[in-house]
Amino acid sequence: MTENQKKEIAVFRFGVIGEFVTGAQLDYGEKERLLQDKCARKWMIPHSGRTRLSRSTILGWVKQYNGRIESLYPKSRSDQGNSRVFDDDTASLIIKLRVDKKDATVHTLIESLQKITCKKYSYSSVYRFLRSRGLMNTSHPEDRRKFEAQNPNDLWQSDVMHGPKIMCEGKMRKTYLIAIIDDHSRLITAAGFYLSENLKTYLKVLEQAFLTRGLPRKLYVDNGPAFRSHHLRYVAASLSIALIHARPYKPQGKGKIERWFRTVRLQFLQQFAGKTLEDLNTGFEKWLNDAYHQKKHSSTGQTPFKRFTSAMECIRVAPLNLKDHFRKTARRKVAKDRTITLNGSMFEAPVSLIGRHVDVKYHEDTPQKAEVIYKNKSYGFLSPVDLSVNCRVKRHRWNENDIRIFPAVSDYKGGQLL
Repeated sequence: MTENQKKEIAVFRFGVIGEFVTGAQLDYGEKERLLQDKCARKWMIPHSGRTRLSRSTILGWVKQYNGRIESLYPKSRSDQGNSRVFDDDTASLIIKLRVDKKDATVHTLIESLQKITCKKYSYSSVYRFLRSRGLMNTSHPEDRRKFEAQNPNDLWQSDVMHGPKIMCEGKMRKTYLIAIIDDHSRLITAAGFYLSENLKTYLKVLEQAFLTRGLPRKLYVDNGPAFRSHHLRYVAASLSIALIHARPYKPQGKGKIERWFRTVRLQFLQQFAGKTLEDLNTGFEKWLNDAYHQKKHSSTGQTPFKRFTSAMECIRVAPLNLKDHFRKTARRKVAKDRTITLNGSMFEAPVSLIGRHVDVKYHEDTPQKAEVIYKNKSYGFLSPVDLSVNCRVKRHRWNENDIRIFPAVSDYKGGQLL
């Protein structure tokens, strides 16, 4: 019980016995009548569910009072800290079993205890006893500290929130809000509602964030399949971005993005009345730019937009070839006929790469535009195989192409006599 609670109880007790201890002259009949009246009425007793006071309780307070309000403080139990259910030997045995079996459940401890003492014990009694001794959680408390990035784009946090269902192609489809927040300013660098939370969709959001807000130094993400992909690791590493994954079942590290998701639910989704994905994203973008980014944040004391733009010298601009960093890489061996097969399509590689293992970089949306890399050197873009052209190309025995091409139409007329 806290000191304030003890004071509150002492003041109440003094208000009950005030007429008896303030020196007022009361004859025996009047004192008895006053005592009966106090026992008959209902009281609002602080920190107690009772509403009545007994005669012995009131007289006990009168006897307890010595002129100081502290004398009416509630006294601690003389057996505080000791179990009233278990004797000393049983209590010591329970503690010993718990120390020896730190990872054992309460049921397991009870079974071991009953085998030793040949007595039955209730689960609740053993549980309360262990909890009062601080033996229910044997692990040490984790050292968690509130933090904030020093500058804009020092750290981005990213996560996915399950959104409302919308009508799409005649069916109700679930949406996902993919968002990235700047830890220093709380500015949303990129966000949008999508019908999927896969890697392809997330990379689209990430690329938009890089184009509009620059490159972060660290990207803090969850442990979902999209965030654990090797392709995302490659994209981050190629842009000198440290990719950090949150520890499983430890959401405290992503507190800022989780708190922003709560703001979206309370301030935007409760007022959203659209039906399509376009309505959802149009309304969301307007709310984000006109309301959230322009409203003073309670933690920083500034609007997210003003705090982010106050240190523009810290922003690392995205490179001009940013799109190339998002290309996928496939490992292929160039066949003897110079061909490479990629996603069901056949391409032609330079002659010098025949028999070599090369890296083919391409965009998933445009796989026909693939660049071939060998030993970190680019050999240009691959050409689709044209069988009709290849049948007319003259080749030397050293596999060097001859620029002379046989004409498609010849004057030769086969099957005729001279």
